[in-house]
Amino acid sequence: MNPDNIHSLGIIAGSRELPLTIAKEARRLGMSKIIAVAFHNETSPEIEELVDDVEWIRVGQLSRLIKFFIKRNISYCVMAGQIAPKNLFDFLPDLKIASMLYRLKERNAQTIFGAIGDELAKEGITLINALPWLGASILDEDFHIGPKLSKQQQEDIAFGYSLAKEVARLQIGQSVVVKEGTVLSVEGFEGTDECLMRGGALAGPKGGAVAVKVARENHDMRFDIPCIGRHTLESCARSAIAVLAVETSKTILLEKEEVQSLCKAHRIALTTIKS
Repeated sequence: MNPDNIHSLGIIAGSRELPLTIAKEARRLGMSKIIAVAFHNETSPEIEELVDDVEWIRVGQLSRLIKFFIKRNISYCVMAGQIAPKNLFDFLPDLKIASMLYRLKERNAQTIFGAIGDELAKEGITLINALPWLGASILDEDFHIGPKLSKQQQEDIAFGYSLAKEVARLQIGQSVVVKEGTVLSVEGFEGTDECLMRGGALAGPKGGAVAVKVARENHDMRFDIPCIGRHTLESCARSAIAVLAVETSKTILLEKEEVQSLCKAHRIALTTIKS
């Protein structure tokens, strides 16, 4: 889909900075109408300042989301931002999403969000990739902020990368924390930040662990864009993580100035791994 042919965009907006960044970039690039569906206790209220209209809903109200997009003549939408993992098991689903979940044999990010995309398509709404509005934020293979990597850290990145790719292939998670060839934590349903905190706590009083975050093979960027920003680096700082390595060309950097400041203040190396 050529983004130049899209004049009205819907945003299914989760938490943190990503949906705000997409709204800003889409507007900067000339999008004439931007509509958002936001989630109570998840989405930043700032979204209201960046779009033309917002519908606030609870997690699980898929019918209301679809009706709002139809009412506002939205044919294309993007999904951006997180929903707190605990809220995915603590919500009251409407009939549409309850029926959808009942039909799923496996329930993980790929199957659940893929099924939501299918439900949207039935109503004439296409879930598309948000990367056309994030191109300037994609990290390339020459990206590096912070201290120079030691030989041990480089070895840990290679070790962590192979492990993280296998964990991602099994659809368990996308991040691992290692130190000197030892696995400290593997991301599960709790998300990246909690994985960093657990791994950092096991690294000893001097810290110095290496975190690696990857994308899955055939990663569907329509509903899961690997990204890092201020919150991720704050978690690294609190956990005394020394290195955060992410995949080149598959990771979005948000809040770049804040990230650079955090890396400098806490001597964290942020670097990329060639896929």
